[in-house]
Amino acid sequence: MALDILIVDDEDDIRELVAGVLSDDGYDTRTAATAEAALEAFDDRLPSLVLLDVWLRGSSMDGLELLKLFKARDANVPVIVFSGHGNIDTAVAAISSGAVDFIEKPFEAEKLLHLVAKATETERLRAENASLRALIGQAEELDGTSAAINAVRATLKKVAGTGSRVLITGPAGVGKEVAARLLHGWSPRSGLPFVSVSAARLSPERFEEELFGIEENGQLIQAGMLERAHGGTLFLDEVADMPWTTQGKILRVLTDQSFTRVGGNRPVRVDVRFVSATARDLGSEIEAGKFREDLFYRLNVVPVAIPPLSERREDIPALAHHYAARFAVEHRVPAPGISEDAIAALQACEWPGNVRQLRNIIERTIILAPSDRLGQIDADMLPTEVSGSFASPEYAAQSLMGAPLREAREAFEREYLHVQIRRFSGNISKTANFVGMERSALHRKLKLLGIAVRKSGDPEEDEE
Repeated sequence: MALDILIVDDEDDIRELVAGVLSDDGYDTRTAATAEAALEAFDDRLPSLVLLDVWLRGSSMDGLELLKLFKARDANVPVIVFSGHGNIDTAVAAISSGAVDFIEKPFEAEKLLHLVAKATETERLRAENASLRALIGQAEELDGTSAAINAVRATLKKVAGTGSRVLITGPAGVGKEVAARLLHGWSPRSGLPFVSVSAARLSPERFEEELFGIEENGQLIQAGMLERAHGGTLFLDEVADMPWTTQGKILRVLTDQSFTRVGGNRPVRVDVRFVSATARDLGSEIEAGKFREDLFYRLNVVPVAIPPLSERREDIPALAHHYAARFAVEHRVPAPGISEDAIAALQACEWPGNVRQLRNIIERTIILAPSDRLGQIDADMLPTEVSGSFASPEYAAQSLMGAPLREAREAFEREYLHVQIRRFSGNISKTANFVGMERSALHRKLKLLGIAVRKSGDPEEDEE
């Protein structure tokens, strides 16, 4: 899908020439001969860029007046003004009114293409920077080498080149939006917009205005997320929170790629790839009558489930070092190391907040570290939410003081193996290798201590 460029000029041959040059370079073009036709085309669908002539014979206004109306409708759409009677005053007036550049006729095709590429790239970078600023503090990553996260990345890469809709599921903090951005970045639409809208962050009244935009008396008042995503990817986050009435309207968009703005009646056609995400069980939502079953099947063409961090603990060391290095770069300080004891404690933690929580823990630990210990994160520097579920050595020693040696040793071994099995997500081979036992010997030890390992990988006391 290419960028959509609106060409406004009163001369037929100029419109055809410019459209031909841009089409040959891979752009989609629309043309208008008058200010009235240009406004109608602008209101039909927000363009990626406008090429606007200053002198519009046969129109009710000239190009500079039309430029102001374009900017009043949407200030972010880049406009390049050109004229056959250009002078310094005209150029200054155009730039002052919001044009990104000015070019005199006649112009060379190479110069036009250069200005178009520069203007669209500038707008793309502006939108990307705004998006990245909005993501500051969101720590989800898909780093790691576990089989689980490798399978997620492989699926995303395989489906990226298609136009198939993708539904990403997983608990809060696992990186669903990061996965959607990776999918977009690996797709043929990567140079076009990635627009994110969260149903959970908007009231039902505002959701449709933000998604579809607002129109009044046939005039574009506010472009919606769908329109801004034209040619690119629309990410619908927390789709389970989408209002019921909106769900029906989304079905129409998925069917024929068109919608109607709030307050309008004209269909707006778009080419958008839908990627949606949810932390909730949509099957249960359907049974409760809160989510449309037909919409679920439309969105869930390719399901991608991102596992919680507790199911891929082997990724924790890489993630922890990644966050420590990233924090160091952001604050221009040396990257601290992380001790083996600290890594073990991090791997044994439950992580209800998943990767986002891990990132916050690493950042908080570095910020609160004593000045003489900034070089390395040790286990005793980690907050209580990591270490609080395990008894301190002093408490453990006191609790065993009244027990015979055999019982004390068994109690220690039981707690130790509980932690190590959880650390290695129930993988007996990896646990045996770490603790220095043969796999069969570890099985016998677990049976002797009454420890069973559930399918989830968490240890539990044997009920037998």
